[in-house]
Amino acid sequence: MLSLGSGILIDKGLEKFGLRESDVRIAEGTYGKPYFPDYPDIHFNVSHSEKMVIAVFADVEVGCDIEYIGTIDLKLAERFFCKPEYEFIMGRQEQERKEAFYRIWTIKESFMKAVGSGLMLPMNEFNIKIGRHIQVEQRYNNDEYGIEDWREGEYHAALCWNRGKKVMACE
Repeated sequence: MLSLGSGILIDKGLEKFGLRESDVRIAEGTYGKPYFPDYPDIHFNVSHSEKMVIAVFADVEVGCDIEYIGTIDLKLAERFFCKPEYEFIMGRQEQERKEAFYRIWTIKESFMKAVGSGLMLPMNEFNIKIGRHIQVEQRYNNDEYGIEDWREGEYHAALCWNRGKKVMACE
């Protein structure tokens, strides 16, 4: 069912470019990220969890993630997240910890997908700062990333896109 949903979303996304899924080849990058080799200016990503599928299309590298909000094992956060992220989760009231965990998890996965590394980039090698704006502190490359996240019923989702090279200020 989720494969069918992914195919429908890919077809709908390609419609905006005057294409159909049946007209394009889908290949996988080094770490498994899908792309359209004949259309290098069309970037996309798909994610699914339980009964929900999301897809995103853009003219820049992009990643998305969706997760069903289930039980959490805080030992996972302690082991795989950066210390400030773990402290962010543990600094919440007990009922808010689950939401904080899934926010960070989906944002981290969407970032890893946007850079095309998948799980080859260890989750504790970059930090997600959640404040007025969400930021990624990373050394993977010199690019800046935009991030949006939201809750949809029993799911949490995140979207990450490449904004381009960081502008370094001269002092």
